[in-house]
Amino acid sequence: MKKLFSLTISAALLLAPFAYTINAPALKLTVDAVSAASEEAPAATAKPAAKPTAKPTPKATAKPKPTAKPTPKATAKPTAKPAATPKATAKPATVKPAATAKATAKPAATAKPAATAKATAKPVATAKPVTVKENVYKDGVYVAYGNAYSKGTEGAKVTIKDGKIADLELMRTSPKLIDRNVRDNYSGVWVAYGLMKDKLLGKTRDGAAAVDAVSGATRSSNGWKLSVDRAFERALKVKPADATYFTGDHMGIDPEGKYAVFATFDENSLTAVKLYPLTAAGDFVDEKNYTAEQTAAIAAITPALLAKGSSAQAVPGFEAESRAAINAFWDAEQNATINNTSAYIDGFYSSYGTARSVGVERADIIIRNGKLVDVKLYRLGTNLIDRGATAYAEVVKANAPMTAKLLANGSYIANYDEKVDGISGATESSHGWNQAVERAFEKALKVPTEGQYFDGKFAGVDNQSKILLLADIEADKVTGLTLSLFGTDGKLIADAKLTAEQKTLVDQLKAGLLDKGVALADVTGQEALTAAARAALADALANASKVQGEYKDGTFTAYGDAYDKGTNKADVTLRNGKIVNVVLSRVGMNMVDLGKAAYAEVQKAIPQLTASFLAAGTREGVQEVDAVSGATSSSNALKAAVDRAYGKAEVEEAHKAAYFNGIFIGASTDKSVNVMVTVKNNVPVAMLVYYLDANGKVKTPEYLTAAQLAVKSEIESTSTGNSLHKYGYKAAAFGANDAEKAVSAKVVEAIKAALETAGK
Repeated sequence: MKKLFSLTISAALLLAPFAYTINAPALKLTVDAVSAASEEAPAATAKPAAKPTAKPTPKATAKPKPTAKPTPKATAKPTAKPAATPKATAKPATVKPAATAKATAKPAATAKPAATAKATAKPVATAKPVTVKENVYKDGVYVAYGNAYSKGTEGAKVTIKDGKIADLELMRTSPKLIDRNVRDNYSGVWVAYGLMKDKLLGKTRDGAAAVDAVSGATRSSNGWKLSVDRAFERALKVKPADATYFTGDHMGIDPEGKYAVFATFDENSLTAVKLYPLTAAGDFVDEKNYTAEQTAAIAAITPALLAKGSSAQAVPGFEAESRAAINAFWDAEQNATINNTSAYIDGFYSSYGTARSVGVERADIIIRNGKLVDVKLYRLGTNLIDRGATAYAEVVKANAPMTAKLLANGSYIANYDEKVDGISGATESSHGWNQAVERAFEKALKVPTEGQYFDGKFAGVDNQSKILLLADIEADKVTGLTLSLFGTDGKLIADAKLTAEQKTLVDQLKAGLLDKGVALADVTGQEALTAAARAALADALANASKVQGEYKDGTFTAYGDAYDKGTNKADVTLRNGKIVNVVLSRVGMNMVDLGKAAYAEVQKAIPQLTASFLAAGTREGVQEVDAVSGATSSSNALKAAVDRAYGKAEVEEAHKAAYFNGIFIGASTDKSVNVMVTVKNNVPVAMLVYYLDANGKVKTPEYLTAAQLAVKSEIESTSTGNSLHKYGYKAAAFGANDAEKAVSAKVVEAIKAALETAGK
């Protein structure tokens, strides 16, 4: 009789063969990019920045002393919508508790979206009496936001331990309140992330409040400090008895991104509401561009929100708009509430549905206040790599309506019924996506369910696609296995077509894995396939894990350092932090793959490095790969490209920065211009301009026009080599005449392309 074996993290870590390694997962957050306004420009119509809520002074009993409150206004206080509780994905596992989850909180907002608000005042530090011995703050992870404006807001994800900041992620969000790429912010903020994080780490609440703002990013610095202060407020073991809300303006968005609400609260009541429609890109619609319908909806719905808040009823004739606006208000109120009771930790999560021999569904989601605010759905093939548009036509067609259905619900579909909730023609995939989202929500629980793994059937594939394994997991034990071999054509070999030797091997591997798990000893003469079987099981366990991984799954493109002949490119596909596919190439100055036109030694090195990188399998392993003789520079550049691809895949950036350090190139759309950008201290500091012929070769100066020379001189002479380049932030065309303007327009295209290749 086959033994059941308990699968634990410690067992998984026994998987150590060189070619097959598994990384342990961990929770983080993702981004959405929207351009930023000037950091220092005050809003002409902005309201005064709200004072941060004064903090309670702990008594000797550790109960905070209430802050004096202003007289509440008569406006009715809205009723908060309770956070949804997830239904169980499968029966709860009962063996080993999952890793401790992180805690959540929410954004606060402050000004009219018409313009940019001034810096928020520094949070007032609370004096801590020396007589207080106990910690008044509960350890955990808390998310809170500063005061918002039309371009978004600052936020902080704070890990508090023993009353101090043990870890910290600083955020600057889009208007949809989703963290965005650093480089899409105002350039003055780029360096402030690292400086402020360094200043705040290890600080108490009082110490954080006393930290100086970073010059050139005063508003963002103070927004981060206010966010941290509010996170401490949410961490209080005893919340203030006479205050429900953080005083000020708070922002919320409905999950479908139709409306933004700015809600003004004093300590205990709602005092004002403003409603703003959003564009498809998630920006505020300019008021002068409101349609008659939008104007009418705003006029009808706003009074209802002011009177009843999230308990408001839909306004007749504006039912759909009312639902979106009420959801947005609810989000704003949760962001304002000191004692935010969401059952979930805000952030990015990814999970899988039930696996089948033909593939599986995956969902990547972002949760805020216990609601789904962003979701991307994938259909993976038998090798567990996204099939994209090559998936079954009905599945491809079902992706958009299923995404819309999930966002409209703001959660996973409770009490899912394939006949009702599935997309016609793709009910199985619909069910898989729903299940994946549901499991992602379960990963986000502040109080995790018991067990290390979800119950169900999970697929695993080794990173070189030799073996597909389907594992049945129940109560943290593997109760059954199906193992299939891939042929040299990349397709699964049908059981009926296996040779006698292959059938014997499959049976041996299945029995060994059920008995020993990832500690399975090599089958003599079949060491490579044994290692693949161990790796496939480890992959299945990672896919079944209730803990979020360190890296996002997917394909990420990055480049090594460039020089005046081109650069090296890596397209790296990751799953559970492992490299499952890598495509290496050498591109010319026009950013086109040189193929057989590349140096002979580079052509020879690329297949060798491809095999070595796959065998290494991890970020660290790739850096240990030896350079190929005769192509040392390209080998090192391709290793750097893989490392940068991992940098792009980080769920939470180890070092939040606008750009990778190094030298990067980009080409204009018509491939006639190349710009080389040097990045130091994560900002572009120098640029060189090259004009190319039809073959992508660099033209010599004698073949350049006066306009080309003038533009080249302007770009290159404004380099300092140390500080931010003049055209390193929002470059725009220029010129003294039409010829120069036409040339500079193409040069600016190339600058933007180069900055994109350099971007984190």
